[in-house]
Amino acid sequence: MNGLMMDFPLTLSAIFRRAEALFGSQEIVSRNPDKSLHRYRVADWATRTRRLAQALIGLGVKPGERVATLAWNHGPHLEAYFGIPLMRGVLHTLNLRLHPDELAFIVNHADDRVVLIDQSLLPLWEKVRPQLSNPPIEIVFGDQYEALLAKAAPIADCPDPDENSAVAMCYTTGTTGAPKGVLYSHRAIVLHTLGLALTGVMSISEQDTVCPVVPMFHANAWGMPFAAVMTGAKMVMPGPHLDAASIVDLFARERVTITGGVPTIWIGVLQLLDDTPGAYDLSSMRYMFVGGSAVPQAMIEAFEKRHGMRIVHAWGMTELAPLGSISHLPSSLADAPDEVKFKNRAKQGRPAPFVEIRARNENGFVPWDGATMGELEVRGPWIAAGYYNRTDCGDRFTDDGWFKTGDIVTIDATGTIQVADRAKDVIKSGGEWISSVALECALMGHPAVAEAAVIPVDHPKWAERPLAAVVLKPGATATPAELRAFLEPQFPKFWMPDAFEFIDAIPRTSAGKFKKSELRERFKDYELGV
Repeated sequence: MNGLMMDFPLTLSAIFRRAEALFGSQEIVSRNPDKSLHRYRVADWATRTRRLAQALIGLGVKPGERVATLAWNHGPHLEAYFGIPLMRGVLHTLNLRLHPDELAFIVNHADDRVVLIDQSLLPLWEKVRPQLSNPPIEIVFGDQYEALLAKAAPIADCPDPDENSAVAMCYTTGTTGAPKGVLYSHRAIVLHTLGLALTGVMSISEQDTVCPVVPMFHANAWGMPFAAVMTGAKMVMPGPHLDAASIVDLFARERVTITGGVPTIWIGVLQLLDDTPGAYDLSSMRYMFVGGSAVPQAMIEAFEKRHGMRIVHAWGMTELAPLGSISHLPSSLADAPDEVKFKNRAKQGRPAPFVEIRARNENGFVPWDGATMGELEVRGPWIAAGYYNRTDCGDRFTDDGWFKTGDIVTIDATGTIQVADRAKDVIKSGGEWISSVALECALMGHPAVAEAAVIPVDHPKWAERPLAAVVLKPGATATPAELRAFLEPQFPKFWMPDAFEFIDAIPRTSAGKFKKSELRERFKDYELGV
């Protein structure tokens, strides 16, 4: 027997209408490229968002077609976050930190119809455009974008789409092969937004001022823009200025209560606060969420003990929209010693509501004992069931429909996850992933190189940086500078190995694969400069 309830679709359009109706006087603040601040109200934002939706229809965009953004965090980007879904298009955020070749692959694969671009990113786009098989219509934020909106009347409410229809897409960063597109549905994003706003997750409400330092091109800015719009929170966006001084000034000036970013950002903020005690009033801050890579326990303690600021660790993936778990302290540890509390908070936390977890190794499912390691598998309503236009990724999903994350973890009796390693040896540097395999293959294309293996080594600022262990061909010579110059045209700057070590042979497993564990042990005390 079915329940007698309305069949009301879960859509971003409903979230938009709520914000427009209830929170019109709330502020949206953006840092401009010249460092000035732009302010406007949600009521004005909503009208402009409706104009954008109508303008895209006028450009010939049809429901289901992709509209890309290549932009920093600012008000017009937030207009795109909702204007594209309003006309039933698919929001496609492009990662401006990728190499132009990789961006070109992604734009071609997604078949983007329109791209909205920041003026400052046009030099990057100029390198992408010649490689496009079907170049999208280009609209530059600024005068061109404003002229486009001025010519369009605000779109009227359209019938809500099916909640399972596509609304947004992000591509993984291609750590193992070509980038893969994750295609989110309205239902997934709405449920993720509801989950994110809950007390015990990010606890976002109308009383908050939310500043997503994490870029809007990076896994939906962790969903923070959607949650802020739904709850009526004030939004503050840093634009392209992600240096510690600009960020901390924004926090203090706008009385930010909730923010999120990768550890590299918070390392710089901590250094600034330590160097300028009492210079900034950050007493409004409730939570600083950290994700992208593991955050050291010492940093969590430093923020709290020296500056009264609470770091909360989160874990997720593009395939999870992206939230998987959040590291709030379990109630069972409320009276535990501080050392126990901080140690727990340095883990990746417990799964968010509706995210179910398990882990398994070669012996089967692992017990939740906090010691036995296995690959983490997850399922839930905002977790990908496949990749866009890819039929070669079946190994990422189990026969019973769980997603295989590739993270090697332990799970304790409270359900708290701790990531121990990455199954594919990915290097996490400053919140971004670097593929060791891609670097190895490229290095072995150098005429002097016989073999190469790339491993992560600890770095005081970036958490991890790549080190390349290289075996030269007999009689051949090469210098680190020559190898770096060989790689530079092929990869983003931040992928470049910080060091090259020339060795006689790379250890192998019995199957003939590189045994990177031995290399990690050999170079575990390797010191890199900041």
